[in-house]
Amino acid sequence: MMLSASPTSIAKSSLEEMLESLRRQDEDEKPKDLPPALPSRPTSKARLPSARRSLPTNFRVDSNGESGGISSEVERKEEGKRKEEELGVKRHVLGSRKMRKFVNVDSPYNLEAVEGTKGEDRVSDAKVEVNDNIGHFIKKKLRVWCRLSNGLWGSGTIQSASGEESFVSLSNGNVVKVSTNELLPANPEILEGVNDLIQLSYLNEPSVLQNLKYRYSRDMIYSKAGLVLIAVNPYKDVQIYGEEFVTSYRQKAADIPHVFATADTAYNEMMNDRVSQSIIISGESGAGKTETAKMAMRYLAALGGGNGRIGRKILETHCILEAFGNAKTSKNDNSSRFGKLTEIHFTEMGKISGAEIQTFLLEKSRVVQLAAGERSYHIFYQLCAGAPPTLREKLNLKMASEYNYLIQSDSLVINGVDDAKKFQKLVEALDIVQMCKEEQEQAYAMIAAVLWLGNISFQSIDNEHYVEASADEALTSAARLMGCTSNELNQALSTHRVQAGKDSFAKKLTLQQAIDTRDALAKFIYASLFDWLVEQINKSLGVHKKYIGRSISILDIYGFESFKKNSFEQFCINYANERLQQHFNRHLFKLEQEEYGLDGIDWNNVDFEDNQECLDLFEKKPLGIFSLLDEESNFPNSTDFTLANKLKQHLHSSSYFKGDRGRAFGVRHFAGEVLYDTNGFLEKNRDSLNSELVQLLSSCNSQLPRLFARKRINQSLKPTISSDTPKQSVGTNFKGQLFKLMHQLENTKPHFIRCIKPNCKQLPDMYEEELVLQQLRYCGILEVVKISRAGYPTRMTHLEFAERYGFLLLETNASQDPLSISVAVLKQFNVLPDMYRVGFTKLYLRTGQIGALEDRRKQVLQGVIQVQKYFRGHRARRLFHELNKGAKTIQSFVCGENIRRKYAIEANRCSSFASHLLDEQLASVIYLQSVIRGWLARRDFNNMHNLKQLNRESVKSRRKDMPHEQQIQVVPSVMAELQRKVLKAEAILGQKEQENATLREQLQQYEARWLEYEAKMKSMEDMWQKQMASLQTSLAAARKSLAADSNAGQRRGDVVSPRYYDSEDNVSMGSRTPVGNMPDVVGGRENGSLNAVGNLLKEFEQRRQTFDDDAKSLAEIRMAQPTSNVNPDDEFRRLKRRFETWKKEYKLRLKETKARLHKRGYESDKTRRKWWEKLGSRS
Repeated sequence: MMLSASPTSIAKSSLEEMLESLRRQDEDEKPKDLPPALPSRPTSKARLPSARRSLPTNFRVDSNGESGGISSEVERKEEGKRKEEELGVKRHVLGSRKMRKFVNVDSPYNLEAVEGTKGEDRVSDAKVEVNDNIGHFIKKKLRVWCRLSNGLWGSGTIQSASGEESFVSLSNGNVVKVSTNELLPANPEILEGVNDLIQLSYLNEPSVLQNLKYRYSRDMIYSKAGLVLIAVNPYKDVQIYGEEFVTSYRQKAADIPHVFATADTAYNEMMNDRVSQSIIISGESGAGKTETAKMAMRYLAALGGGNGRIGRKILETHCILEAFGNAKTSKNDNSSRFGKLTEIHFTEMGKISGAEIQTFLLEKSRVVQLAAGERSYHIFYQLCAGAPPTLREKLNLKMASEYNYLIQSDSLVINGVDDAKKFQKLVEALDIVQMCKEEQEQAYAMIAAVLWLGNISFQSIDNEHYVEASADEALTSAARLMGCTSNELNQALSTHRVQAGKDSFAKKLTLQQAIDTRDALAKFIYASLFDWLVEQINKSLGVHKKYIGRSISILDIYGFESFKKNSFEQFCINYANERLQQHFNRHLFKLEQEEYGLDGIDWNNVDFEDNQECLDLFEKKPLGIFSLLDEESNFPNSTDFTLANKLKQHLHSSSYFKGDRGRAFGVRHFAGEVLYDTNGFLEKNRDSLNSELVQLLSSCNSQLPRLFARKRINQSLKPTISSDTPKQSVGTNFKGQLFKLMHQLENTKPHFIRCIKPNCKQLPDMYEEELVLQQLRYCGILEVVKISRAGYPTRMTHLEFAERYGFLLLETNASQDPLSISVAVLKQFNVLPDMYRVGFTKLYLRTGQIGALEDRRKQVLQGVIQVQKYFRGHRARRLFHELNKGAKTIQSFVCGENIRRKYAIEANRCSSFASHLLDEQLASVIYLQSVIRGWLARRDFNNMHNLKQLNRESVKSRRKDMPHEQQIQVVPSVMAELQRKVLKAEAILGQKEQENATLREQLQQYEARWLEYEAKMKSMEDMWQKQMASLQTSLAAARKSLAADSNAGQRRGDVVSPRYYDSEDNVSMGSRTPVGNMPDVVGGRENGSLNAVGNLLKEFEQRRQTFDDDAKSLAEIRMAQPTSNVNPDDEFRRLKRRFETWKKEYKLRLKETKARLHKRGYESDKTRRKWWEKLGSRS
C-alpha cells in the first residue's frame, strides 16, 4: 500500500499523526475507564483485532510531499511471496493475494488470470474444538452438550468429572459417561430460539441445531446466520405470508427474520446505493427454494407495483414455468428441472418497469425416460386431466395412463394435487401474460404430439432387423399434430440418409436406432417449446421499456442431488451447485477477509472448506472432466466405457475424484460424495439430431415445428472459433452459461438464502437433526456466523463517513480531513474501541453500531427539517400576505379604472341615444296630437253646424201650418238626408280605416326596433283607439239627431244606439294594447302572443260590424214599418243583452292576453297615456 500526503504537509500526513498519537496513548496511558469486557465467546481461530492500528514504524513521507516506500523488510517479504509462487508453493493464508498456478483453468471472475485463494481446509473430519470455558461448566455443573452413542447430541447437566471422563445427567433422567473433550457448553435458556445465531453466547453445532429446532417447532421457519437467511421447509401452509405481513415489513414494523425482510433490504439498498442486487436461493432438492423465490417476488411486486399488470405478470410466470419445467422426483413433488434467473428491473422511482427470465439446462431426458416413483413434467398430466372437451377432441387426447412416456412410472398422480385445477390456473396465467388462444393451442398441440410420439411402435420388415413405424393411431395423430403426413414421419423415424462422396442414400434403422431417433425428436420438440415459451413470456414482460440499469435478480436453480443412479443431468446440476457454493465462499469468506488484510486490519482468518479444487476437477484444461468428456464425444467409436476409463486414467490423482468399477466414477462434492453412471453421458453431451428430422420439421404445416427447425439450422450455421473447433457440446455450453451467470451476479450485491430440508419424507413437524446438521456443515453456516461475529459488516470510506455524519459534531474539528472527523464522531457517540477499526481507506464497524449513528442522524435531520419547515412556512406566508395585499391593491385600481371606463362609455351612449329617442318621440307625439286635434275640431264643428241646421229646419217646419199628410211626406226627405250623412260618415270611417291600416303598416315596420321606439308605438296604439271611439261617438250623435227630429212620438231613450258598447270608460279602453302595437321580438319568441292579439282584433271588428248592422236594420224597421209585428224595442233589448255577454267574455280574454304580454316585457307606460285619458273624458 502507498499513501501520499498533501503538498501542504511538512513531514507527516494527518493519518500518520493520528495513528501515532493513538499508539502513544496505548503505550503511555493505562486504560482506567474502559467499558467492561464483551461476553465470552467460544474459541476459534478468528481472534478479535486490536483496538488500534498503526502505520509501520519505517513508513516515511518525503519532504516533497510524496510518500516513500515501505521498508526493505516489507519488500523482502513481497519478494519471498513471489519466489514461493514461482516455485509453486501454496500459501493457505486467507487475505493474501496470489496468482493461481494453473493459468489454463477457466474462471467466471477473471478470464485472463484467476485471482483468489484456496483457504485452509476445514479441520479434518469436522472435529469439534474444545472450548476453553468447559472447565467452568464442569466446576459449576452447568448444562452442556454431549455426543451420544447414536451420534446425536444430547443436553444434560454435569454430575461429576474425573480426568478425561465425565458423567452427564440427560434431560430424560439417564446418566451417560462421555469423554470430557467431547463436551460443549450450552447456552442459557434465555437465548433459546433467538432470531440471529450471532446472538448465541456459545456457538457450536448442537446449539445451532437446537435453536433452529426450537424455532421450527413454533412455525418460525426463518432464522438469521449473520448475512445469510436460513429457511427451513415446513412442508405445510404457514400463515406468515398474508398482506398484513407484507405491510408490516414495508413499514419497518417487524424485525423478525423473513424472506420479506431480505427482499426489503435488497430493494432499499438498490434504491439508496443505486446498485443492482441479487437474491441467491440455494439448498438441496426439496428444501423449498421455488416457494421462497415466489415469496420474494411477491414482496418485490408489492413494493414496486407500478402499474399492477406487470407485477401480476411476473408472479404468474411461476405457474407457467412450473407446469412446463417442474416434475415429481423421489425427493420432491415439485422439483425444478431447470435453472431460472429472474431479473426484475425498476424505474428511477422504484416502480417495476419489466423483467427478464433466463433459464439453464432443462432436463430433456425426463420427457422420454422416468425412474420408479417419479413423474414427467406436470404439463403432460395437467393437459390430460383438465383439457376441455373441444380441445381434447381436437388433439385426440387420451388419459395419462394410455401414453407410454407417462406409464414408465407407476406414479401418475401426486397426493393432494388436482391436475385439472392446475390446468385451469395455467390457462388463466397464459391469458394474463397475454398469450393468445391460437398460440396456446399450438403449444398444447406440441405437447400432445410428444405424447403420441411415445406411443409409436416399430415392426420388422426383413431378416436384418430393420424396422419401420407401425401405421396406427399414434403415427397418424403425431403426424397430424405436427403438420406432416404419416409417410413423411415414418420415413424420418425409420431411415437415415448417409452421405457417400457426392451421392447419398437412405439407410434403414434397427429397432434401437429407431427408438433413439423417435426419443430424440420428442426431446427436441419439448425443449424447443420450453425455450419458445420463455421467449414469449419475456416479450410480454417488456424489459426493454424504461430500463435504467437498476434490477434485483432472483436465482432459483436446481438443488444438489444424489440418487441411487445419477446420470449426466445430475452431473451438471451438482456442478452448478459447486459453482454457486464457490460464489458463496468468495463473497462471504474470501473477499471479506481479503479486504481486511488489504486495508491493514488485524485479522486472523476463519477456516472454511474451499471447493476450488473440486471446481478445478470439472473445469481444468486439458484434464478436466468437461474437457475429457468433449474429447471423447468427438471420437466416433467412443463408448461410455471408454469415457469412464479415460476419466480414471487422467484424474485418479485428484483427491476429489474416485474411480469405481465398470462405467461409474465418484466426485467428492462440497455436499458429499456422489457416484455417477456414465451410461448415456456421450449421447446426452452430443445432443445430436438427424438431419432428416430437421428437414421433416421444416416441411411441416404447423408454425411451431418450422420455427424450431429454423432455430436449429441457424445454430448449426454459427461460425465457431476456428475451423478445427468442433460443435459446442451440452456440457461446454452449460459451463459457458454458468460463467455468464457468475459474471452477471458479480456485478450485483448478493443476498444469500439457504434453504434447509428438515426430513427426507417431506412431512411437517419432523426434524431430523443429522440431516439438518449435514446441510449446515456443507453450507458453511457455522463459519458464516463466526466471521459475522468477529467481522465488521458495516464499512465506509473515511470521506463517505465524514460527509454522512460529520455534521453531528458538537464542536468544529480543527483538522478537516475525513479521518479526523470520522474518529471524532465515533468518540462523541462513545462507540467502544472494540466496536470499530480504522483502516487505510475505510472505517469498519461491527453489527449494530451504525444503527445508533443513523438514528441520531435521522433525529438531527428531522429537527433541521422541522426548523426549515417552520422558517419556510413563515417566509412563504409573509410573502403570500405581501403578494395578496399588492394584488388586491392592483385589482382595486384596475377594477375602478374598468368601471369608470365602462360608465363613461355607457353614459355617452345613453345620453346620445336618449336625446335622439326623445326628439323622435316628441316629434311623433306632436304630429299625432296635431292630427287628432284637427280631426276633433273638425268633428265638433261639423256636429254644431249640423245641429244648428236641424234646429232651424225643425222651427220652420213647426211654423208652417201644414196638413198631417204633408208632414208625413217630409219624413222621407229627412231620412234621405240622414242616409246621406250616414254615407258621409261611413266614407269618413273608411278613410279613417285606411289611415289606421297605414298606421298599422308603420307599426309593423317599427316592431323590429321596439326597444328604441316603444313609447312611439304605444302612442300610435292609443291614437287608433281614440279615433275609433270618436267615429263611434260621431255616428251615435248623428243617429241621436235623427231620432230627435222624428215624429214617431217614441221615447228618445227607447232606441238604444250601438254607442253604448263603445262608451265604456276610456281608462279601460285605453289600457288595452292592440296587437298592432306589439313589437316583433327578434328570434320569433312573440309570434304566439301577436297571433292571439290579432285574433282578438279581428273578432272585435267582426262583432262591431255585426252589432252595427243589427242596430241599423232595427232602426230602419222601426222607421219604415211602425205597425210591424216585430217589436224593435224587444229586439234592441235582446241585442243589448247579447252585446253585454260578449263584452264580458271579450274583456276577460283581453285581460288574459294583456297579462301574457306583460309577462313578456310589454307592460305599457301608463304615465304616457294620461293625456289620452283626459281626452277621453272630454269626448
